[in-house]
Amino acid sequence: MGNTSEHEPSTVPSPRDRSDPRAWCAVAVARLARDQPEGALEAAGEAVERDPGGEWGHRLMSLALERLGRDSEATVAAQDAVRLAPGSWAARLRFGSVLRRTPGRWRDAWAQAQQAVRFAPEQPDPHVLIGDLALARGDFRQAAAAYRTALRRDEDHPAARVNLGLTHLRWERPRDHHDPTWAVDPRETARARRALEVWSRQVRVLAAVALTAVAVLAFWYELRDQALIGGAAVPVLMLAATVRQARRVGVWRYVPGMLARDLWLCVSVSVAVLVAAAYVTALATLPDWTPGSLVVPLVYAPAPVTVEWEDILGGLWAGLFGLVLFNGLAVLCLRGLTETWQGRPVRALAEFTAVAPGRVGLRDTGVTLWIVAARLWTLVVLLAVVPPLAGDTRAALAAVCVPFAMLYVRWRGGLRNRLGEVLRHDRTLALALLALLPASAALFTVGLPVPALAGAWWTVAAMFAVAVLSFTARGLRAWWRGSAGPWRASLVPCESCGPRLPGEVVPPVPLSEEVRRAFTLSRSVVLSFSDTGGPRALAVAAVTSVSSSGELRLIATEEAWAAAARDPRVAVFAADPGERRFWAEVRGVALPDPAQDVLRVTPKHVHIAEFPGRHEARTSTRHR
Repeated sequence: MGNTSEHEPSTVPSPRDRSDPRAWCAVAVARLARDQPEGALEAAGEAVERDPGGEWGHRLMSLALERLGRDSEATVAAQDAVRLAPGSWAARLRFGSVLRRTPGRWRDAWAQAQQAVRFAPEQPDPHVLIGDLALARGDFRQAAAAYRTALRRDEDHPAARVNLGLTHLRWERPRDHHDPTWAVDPRETARARRALEVWSRQVRVLAAVALTAVAVLAFWYELRDQALIGGAAVPVLMLAATVRQARRVGVWRYVPGMLARDLWLCVSVSVAVLVAAAYVTALATLPDWTPGSLVVPLVYAPAPVTVEWEDILGGLWAGLFGLVLFNGLAVLCLRGLTETWQGRPVRALAEFTAVAPGRVGLRDTGVTLWIVAARLWTLVVLLAVVPPLAGDTRAALAAVCVPFAMLYVRWRGGLRNRLGEVLRHDRTLALALLALLPASAALFTVGLPVPALAGAWWTVAAMFAVAVLSFTARGLRAWWRGSAGPWRASLVPCESCGPRLPGEVVPPVPLSEEVRRAFTLSRSVVLSFSDTGGPRALAVAAVTSVSSSGELRLIATEEAWAAAARDPRVAVFAADPGERRFWAEVRGVALPDPAQDVLRVTPKHVHIAEFPGRHEARTSTRHR
């Protein structure tokens, strides 16, 4: 244990002045930047031990604890930081960031994020937190507006860029069934969702196997009565599965909200109910067919025939049989098409490629390119299966649009300098995209008003098979390795990705001893604030104290309290109480503290200047 530092040469050493809490905080920040949360926690703990009233150490301790997965302790440390400096936007940001991970505390996190924006609207990180909280609820419009506001403050902010791209894709969290505002543990709703999915799967499989067995016994072996008796026992099994899974759902009052939020969970449950009803109906309307009569519905009769009631019932039964047997495949195809054509992937690519290369950006770029490839292949397949194509010039022009669409994606998606890196990282994606070129060329030859080249259709089919095999191979590799696959569920948001440190690690504004003495001893302290009629200034009765973190505690009038409640951004002026050599201006956030009957001002900026001499005063008056 004592030789740990010898094996970690990149570990940031302890400060030279071990009694300086700000030096320990600087060491904690450096260790966080090198992804050393254990060492950062140790350094932040040293800072808190030497200065318990300093909120910076508590903030850094909270961030280190959060990275170590100790969220409950991180929440306590962040709450201490807010208690020590309620006007610090960085403390509010830290508190809101850790609260969003706590079940049932989404509203509290939202309140802290709004306070951080109110205290420091010029900073990008509070707006990013607002966007992250809105994105967690699926409010894409508000999330995109918050990310764009953050990018106006810092156009290179990686989290704002990546997460803005996710709003273009209409990204859904893996736990989209759970509303963060609910006062329930997400594990409870996840358990309920799992039970509903298992119930749906059991009902559908039971119905498919049982109805197939009934059809074989009734139509092939002519054991209709025995098939009906055996099939009648299946609803009992369905009821038993329903009761068993219902016991595992302990949050029934949240189930309607879960179904409203999670589209595919709602589809799965609805299809299971529909399949159960279709099975019972098919069992009740089982036709009296013989093995020879089964061939009749499959034979195409060009001459007009008289439609009998038995034929209608037979067609209805065949539709019910298809619903019970092939509902899973239909839902899978519907989900694939829906997720393929959901969102705007080109805009998302433009955001992903605008940030510095990183694991999150590279991963989201690769998944988005798979979505683009799926869209292009959908167009190719539609062109290939919609008759008639031979000799249709419009089909030839449509086939030409495929390579032009690929060039458009490369240009508008900002892939000119990043495409090679993405394709080297995922060679199956490169194969799926390259297969589009011969497929579109084959469709072009089919659509020309000339005899089609031999093997054009086979070329399209072969290239489509290559694309499907590429996707399958990529998915199997991701499943085997436990890594990200080529589907939307692999998209991830950016949380403190890249070398940029989060805003909650910024140090508080230090106040020198001269400035502290000026505010505590000066009799000419002035508070400036914004009022309804414009900026105003009031004399401060007294500055009771200045905390170790630089917070000023003022005794001010009720008018100043009311103005601070409307707009907490204020400025406090004080002159040197001794020789009046300098004056100091502290701009910060003022919050009323009714318990101590003071106005607490947390500094954001400090400006110190000397009073001009007589000659300088005359000169400045002349120029003025």
